[in-house]
Order: sequence, then structure tokens, then C-alpha cells
Amino acid sequence: MYSVRLTQILQMRNRHETDAEYRKDMKKQRKTKSAYGIGLSMVLAAAVGCGGGEMQSESPVITLDGSSTVFPIAEAVAEEFQFVMPDARVTVGISGTGGGFEKLCTGETDISNASRPIKEVEIAACAEAGVEFIELPIAYDGIAVVTNPKNDWVNALTVDELKRIWEPDAQGTLVRWNQVKSEWPDEELHLFGPGADSGTFDYFTEIIVGESGASRGDFTSSEDDNVIVQGVSTDELALGFFGLAYYEENRDRLKIIGVNDENDDNGVGAITASAEVVRDGTYQPLSRPIFIYVSTAALNRPNTEAFIEFFLSDSVGLIREVGYVPLSDAEYGLVRDRVAARTTGSVFANASNVPLEMLLTPGS
Repeated sequence: MYSVRLTQILQMRNRHETDAEYRKDMKKQRKTKSAYGIGLSMVLAAAVGCGGGEMQSESPVITLDGSSTVFPIAEAVAEEFQFVMPDARVTVGISGTGGGFEKLCTGETDISNASRPIKEVEIAACAEAGVEFIELPIAYDGIAVVTNPKNDWVNALTVDELKRIWEPDAQGTLVRWNQVKSEWPDEELHLFGPGADSGTFDYFTEIIVGESGASRGDFTSSEDDNVIVQGVSTDELALGFFGLAYYEENRDRLKIIGVNDENDDNGVGAITASAEVVRDGTYQPLSRPIFIYVSTAALNRPNTEAFIEFFLSDSVGLIREVGYVPLSDAEYGLVRDRVAARTTGSVFANASNVPLEMLLTPGS
């Protein structure tokens, strides 16, 4: 059953002479199939809801939830998978990385999208509920620091300046731009960022402030990065951060700010986030791998197994299309090995600044 499904997917791909033609065609078809997709979803939902015999056992809904950072990738892969596999139905939600893990560990979802590794407390919650999972890095992402395009006084920030802006002690005290640098305007500083359930928030605070979750509280937060885009793009005094893909999608509405880690080994001066500097490792410290976590129970279903194989084997073009950086071929090979071997648990939970390939190689 699984091999037949994957063969169907590959046959769809092979109808095109080049990968670029395939991606272009699939992107066009995803944009024009919404009415068909809605109708299909209603039919499938009705069949499953009414106990539709074979439909229910062969094609249960594949449910994903979690990180808004990972959402654009998951949504694109889900749409394309459903197009080439019309008997499948995939839903993708956004509740933040923490919210996604909570749903995975209670069995509410099959796959959790995460912009940080799972935490020990979340591992314990899954274990207590009897939920086993496989940890799968899928791409690299950078965190973009942005302002409103009308901001003409700041083009770069150091890691230390970012820390002074966002650390808990800054709440109620560092509230104007000229408190960051005296030559900047004596104007209010309006901050926007991901909410506390976001893996991007966890990562940013750990790397910039020095402790995961440690942050001032007087900023506008949301688990939906589109809300942050809207806030920064309409406020001349705003400063915000979120995943690079959301800047790429809204570059005409935002101004990206370079980040200087003051380590010349990573490049001299401030580095502006882009796919190239995330891939080559010079955009430090605000680049990281992003993940999906799949429950082993869900993975035992043919459709979910086919979806994961599709995600890991056929999504490189989609990952680039939505603004992220694919893993190397060798890294994807190691990730697929984890699926094939049903290797459960996390190797990233307690890792810091360890190369992805090293973590994924057995016995390293």
C-alpha cells in the first residue's frame, strides 16, 4: 500500500522534464485548486464522520499543529501531497511550538511542527501519556530582525544591543530609541515578537538574553507571525523579530536589520539574514534547524508514512519556494534513516551548537 502511494507521487513528478517545471506547475495548480480542495475535504470529512468503511480505515486525517515558523512549509507540503494523493486529507494548525507539543503528547495530533527542539518536560509528558515520537529536522531557518521601512536611523544591531532591548530588566525602563543609542530619535520604542508558546521566542531569548523564555513582557506578542508583520509594517517606531520566511514574503512592507555578533570568524560587521548566510553558517547566532515530530502510532498508518516520506524526499523545492533553507542531501539521508529505523526520542533536546549531521549519525 505504501509503495503504491509513493509510486503515484513519483509518477506525478516524472510527467515534467525538469524539477523547475514540476515546481512551477505544482505552485500554479495549488493556487487554482482551492475550490476542488474544499469540496474534497467536505466529502472526506463526511465519509470519515459517518464511519465510511474503507475510507475511514485507509485514509484517516493526518493532523499537524504547532509552530507558525514551520507552518508555511507544512502547508505547502500538505497541499501538494493532497493534490497528488487525492484520497488523503491533511490539516495544518498553528498553536505555537509549545502548543503543538502539548497536542502531540495528548494524542490530539499526529505530527508536531517545531521551531526548536522538544524540551525535557515535554518529553516527560509524552512518555507519561505513552506517546512515542521520532524527531525529524527538515530545514534551516534564520530569525529576521525587522523595522518599519520608514525607520531611517537603524540598519544594524549588535547582540548586546538586542539583549539590552529584550531582557526582563528592560521592561518599563528601556522604552525609547535613544536609550539604545544616544544619536537615535527620542521616540517611543514599540516592540513586536512571537508569543511565549513560540519556539522562535524560546530560541531568541535563549540565544540573545541567555535564558529560554526570559524576556520583558511589555511587547505586542502573537503566535501568528502575520500579526507581527502587520504591527511592524504599520508602525514607524516598531522593532520586531520572527522567522526569515515571513520577511521574505513581506519584504516590500518591512526593513530587515543586520545583526552583529562581534565575532569576526562569522564575518566582519553586521550580517543581514538571507538563505545564503543561514546555509553557510555566518548568520550567527540567529539561525537554527527546524523540525517535525511524528508519533510512531501515526507513522504506522500507510498515508502518514507516505506523507513523511514525501516530506523528506520531495519537499526541497517547496522549502526554497517558501523561503527556508533545505538540509544537505546527506542530512536528509540521515533523517530518512531515522524514520526507516523507527528511532524514537530526541538527540537535539540537550544539544547546543553541535552540527546537525554529527547529531544524526549513529554512534557519534
